[in-house]
Amino acid sequence: MEIALVGLGMVAGTHAKAIQSIGDDVRLAGVLSRHKDRAEKFVEEHCSETADPITIYENISEIAADPRIEIVALCTPPNARTEIVKELAEAGKHILIEKPLERTLTAATEIVEICENNNVMLGVFFQHRLRQSALAAREALAQGKLGEIAAVEINVPWWREQAYYDEPGRGTYARDGGGVLISQSIHTIDVAISLVGQVSRVQAMARTTSLHEMESEDFVSAGLEFANGAVGSLLASTASYPGSAESITIHGTKGSASLVSGKFTLSYQDGTSEVVGEEVASGGGADPMAFTHAWHQAVVEDFVDAVRNDRAPAITGRDALKVQSLIEAITKSSREGRILDVPATE
Repeated sequence: MEIALVGLGMVAGTHAKAIQSIGDDVRLAGVLSRHKDRAEKFVEEHCSETADPITIYENISEIAADPRIEIVALCTPPNARTEIVKELAEAGKHILIEKPLERTLTAATEIVEICENNNVMLGVFFQHRLRQSALAAREALAQGKLGEIAAVEINVPWWREQAYYDEPGRGTYARDGGGVLISQSIHTIDVAISLVGQVSRVQAMARTTSLHEMESEDFVSAGLEFANGAVGSLLASTASYPGSAESITIHGTKGSASLVSGKFTLSYQDGTSEVVGEEVASGGGADPMAFTHAWHQAVVEDFVDAVRNDRAPAITGRDALKVQSLIEAITKSSREGRILDVPATE
């Protein structure tokens, strides 16, 4: 199965390594960048051990017309996706897209509907869901090990240097759709709601601290009310020097569970505990690329299997709309200074 990679920015090297590490007749067949010299340099740096030549495409139409390509991994900025998705979907290409789907819930929904209307699969790189610790947490909750869920804490105390936001477009609404919410903490929020369920109401404060010069927010605090009756809190920041591990803590009637980076700990009220995995780097410090490619590889492997076996991928476009709806509600709550309901996406 041959895959094309579109968009060769910061995270593209991780995607290339993830695809090329799979084997099993899965191959990175071609790449596309707005700048041909960047594509040539990318192939030289990231695809030098590939036996077969890598095609450097001139435009999306060439990928759409290439019968070899079954899957396109789309890593362009969020503002450069809808028309690309439309052309690829109409050509029958399955699409695996970087988070977020788009800058707004309306635009993200359009992408989902384009793929559905053209009967192609849409998967999303919410790779933290497929980490061993997150899978262990999902299993524990499914087995009722915590009892009734009462409260949830979501914390993303990360750090980004000003140089990160000095890149043109970074942290702007026009290109990225926002700041820490939609670009960094979206992963942890997505894992939390995939475990506990959707948030129904929110009251939030989103601000830009004096530590950064940027258009959008680098600090968010929010109170959450889940549809199942649990309450929660969210702290999301890229202004928390030097940056530490993101965490989700879930409190239930039988005990509590903490998901800290790659480590999952169950603490029961009888004093016993269970531990799965260990803490690993996840990009929370000054280096946003300080994480393994294995998480992305798991998403690609699942998506390839979904295409081959005509099943839904583990993380669908509809799944991605849930976290996008919540993020939009948090932003709106802060702007309007009031409690808001979170719109349902199904």
